[in-house]
Amino acid sequence: MGGRKRTVQIKFRVTEEERALIERKMQLVPTLNMEAYLRKMAIDGYIIQVDHSDIKAMTAEIQKIGVNVNQIARRVNATGSVYEQDIAEIKGALSEIWRLQRLSLLKAR
Repeated sequence: MGGRKRTVQIKFRVTEEERALIERKMQLVPTLNMEAYLRKMAIDGYIIQVDHSDIKAMTAEIQKIGVNVNQIARRVNATGSVYEQDIAEIKGALSEIWRLQRLSLLKAR
């Protein structure tokens, strides 16, 4: 034991499913040494963090349009006429969606 290069031990627990996933990923490398694989991933691996705020904002705008369209459809069915304000509100929401989409595409560059 005195001749070991690595003297510090790190332990963690995984589920059976997580262990199977680790083993499948090890086969892609390929390696049979789980200790070496996990050490390499812990030191050299990386995590990609994706910002979904633009997509969430677009989704909220699309939901608003859906609500507006449903309200307009009920009004049209009840009265038989469409109001200019309703159309302007939908156009404004669509413009906001396009703006958010352009912004997210610019960030992706």
